[in-house]
Amino acid sequence: MLVGFSGFLFLFLFVASVRAQETPSHTDPQIKAALNEISARQIQSDIEKLVSFRTRSTISAQDPASISAGHGIGAAREWIKSEFERYSRDCGGCLEVKTDSFTQPVSERVPSPVTIANVYAVLKGTNPEDAKRIVLVTGHYDSRNSNTSDITGVAPGANDDGSGTAVSLECARVLSKLKFPGTIIFLTVAGEEQGLDGSKHFAEFAKSQGWNIEAVLNNDIVGGDRSPGQDPKVVRVFSESIPDGTSAEQLRSIGALGGENDSPSRGLARYITQTARAYQTQVAPLLEFRRDRYLRSGDHISFNEQGFAAVRFTEFRENYNRQHQNVRTENGIEYGDLAKFVDFDYVASVARVNAATLATLAAAPAPPRNVRLQTKNLENDSTLTWRTPPDDRATAYEVLWRATAAPDWEHSQTFGNIQRATVPVSKDNVIFAVQAVDEVGHKSLPVVPSPER
Repeated sequence: MLVGFSGFLFLFLFVASVRAQETPSHTDPQIKAALNEISARQIQSDIEKLVSFRTRSTISAQDPASISAGHGIGAAREWIKSEFERYSRDCGGCLEVKTDSFTQPVSERVPSPVTIANVYAVLKGTNPEDAKRIVLVTGHYDSRNSNTSDITGVAPGANDDGSGTAVSLECARVLSKLKFPGTIIFLTVAGEEQGLDGSKHFAEFAKSQGWNIEAVLNNDIVGGDRSPGQDPKVVRVFSESIPDGTSAEQLRSIGALGGENDSPSRGLARYITQTARAYQTQVAPLLEFRRDRYLRSGDHISFNEQGFAAVRFTEFRENYNRQHQNVRTENGIEYGDLAKFVDFDYVASVARVNAATLATLAAAPAPPRNVRLQTKNLENDSTLTWRTPPDDRATAYEVLWRATAAPDWEHSQTFGNIQRATVPVSKDNVIFAVQAVDEVGHKSLPVVPSPER
């Protein structure tokens, strides 16, 4: 009788813990308050200012006279830098504002050597160990019209990618008022339309410096173009499958175990959806399990190629008449990437998803290390082991799982500050992951285990 009751009690507690994942996850009141400060009006002002530079072509004017006149990419660069500096003054110098400048040699879309400058602001983490962990948001501030070699024609770039630049700026404005254990970088890059030149240089630099970038959020065309078929409640999140550089042995293991849908970038994409759900953002991430759209590419790819987890945010339905087009009207159709076509409330909602993800990751403990799934015996229970992360801030661990064919995590069970857990679920039927949880409920990125015999 006692044994039966204990078994029933365990099953009841297990089912209760699994069902608990269906309720909203932990939310941080400070982060929630910061999200409420994100302003569609401020975003509109930022985008309209970017459009006012007439063209932001990477190969457009950067001389002092053009900068003074407010025309060309040089003027845009200096304005972005001044905005980051203004935010830093407002928070007592909390941001390190930097410029990553280099000379891009001649290439297909660069007719002569040109200076490219990435502008970014660093919100340094407060915990010495966690400060080594970096989360990053980016958008490209260069623009183009129909001809990438046209350096004088109007290229407003309101949506592509004034919208993404505005997301980085707005996240910096709002999150710089808070402090986090981990480090956040707010980045804007140039050279995207020339071939991802700016982001490639920055990602290679980060890799050479040994930066521990846990997550890259690239926002490119998140303006919610106002045209039929748009869904203002959805933003697509693109993520790569198997990373470049995966060895043949790793590929065999991935294929054998069904792990082709569990790259670090896919894990990040799932984390974004969970965070958006917890904070009830007004736009819902739509998981797109491919690196990018057909015939297109974005700056997240530069980070993917250096081994970093990176995703791309893009509006649900693009209007190609308003991308890479000279401003004109033909047969009653308006062409060109103008600010009047941007849904600023939508951009603000996308910014909230980004800010919530950045803040939650920067506040969370480091992910668990050496996560393993025990495969020594034929059994229907599953045992996972892991090691404590170096920051030693985790007070609990959450085991997640989903059916092998499911796109997102379906179930979870929370354990205490231990390094081994067994759940009554067959490892043959599900994919597992483990994430660290701190004392107030911030959760790290989930780590999918490796099999161990």
